[in-house]
Amino acid sequence: MKVGIVGGGVIGLSVAWELLRRGAQVTVYDADPGRSAGRVAAGMLAPTAEAGFGEEALQELMLESMRRWPAFAAGLAAATGMPLGYRTDGTLLVALTDDDLAEVRRLVDYYRRAGTPIEPLTGRRLRELEPLLSPRVRGGALAAGDHQVDPRLLLAALRSLPVRHEARDVTDLSSLRDDVIIVANGCGLAAVAGLPVRPVKGQLLRLRGPEPLLTHVVRGVALGRHVYLVPRADGELVVGASEEERGADTTVTAGGVLDLLRPAADLLPGVAELALAETLAGLRPGTPDNAPVLGHLHGNVYVAGGHYRNGVLLAPVTAHAVADLVTRGSTDVDVSGYGVSRFT
Repeated sequence: MKVGIVGGGVIGLSVAWELLRRGAQVTVYDADPGRSAGRVAAGMLAPTAEAGFGEEALQELMLESMRRWPAFAAGLAAATGMPLGYRTDGTLLVALTDDDLAEVRRLVDYYRRAGTPIEPLTGRRLRELEPLLSPRVRGGALAAGDHQVDPRLLLAALRSLPVRHEARDVTDLSSLRDDVIIVANGCGLAAVAGLPVRPVKGQLLRLRGPEPLLTHVVRGVALGRHVYLVPRADGELVVGASEEERGADTTVTAGGVLDLLRPAADLLPGVAELALAETLAGLRPGTPDNAPVLGHLHGNVYVAGGHYRNGVLLAPVTAHAVADLVTRGSTDVDVSGYGVSRFT
């Protein structure tokens, strides 16, 4: 089977790898793979801390993908010999004030009702786990089942696989001569597949110091402002990320940087001493219900996109389900709620 995949980001390349393992010949079409949303992702694999109110069904898909991540990471690292920055330290939810703590406690109650593991912690216990947190931190929780990966290392490993790459911006699917076509080009799903996928701007910072300030990922609330801090082993600290309905604008703004640095420094004062290594903005592919679109589109065309802020987390389960549908016509993953028909 010859499969053409439109889009060379984390989702498209993960599907490509799964199809390669099943014996398919795969061509990835992407004129500019460097523009993928994965380039500006933080890499949190957080089916607990990333779930929002009303996203119970989506959280089940996130949990299923999380169960697949250890094998996915081990298999890709073995196949390529390249590091992925995969870590299993967990996520801390951290609140600066009493009002912030009330918000975190509402989240903890929600996670508990959803049946996901979450452990409330006092401010003192949080500082025992992360000594450099501010002494003003009031409390929070530990989501021990949340992991992380470095998306840039992940993309590098996926791009090293024996897949044919064609630097081509596909606007007309009928121009492709593959047996099967999978559209996985993020925000481009609107133009290429006619699906209601919109760009959601996110600004993100990369800070750097001589050594890591944190061990755990921190998702914090400080004076009502939300922020996450993702540490890397080499001393990098990723701080993100805004969610802005600004169309295709990718301008990094002074206000966006301030809105990230202020709560980050309130929760982790050492942030102020780090070098500001990079500021960037990317576009998340969002759908009307903020859930992905997975499945058959028409004819020989399938779709895998619209993952919004969970593309890296959902890569393994998306790759498995879409490869199943392409090669077998069905899948053991419940994707019934993520088809194209819900928009038509």
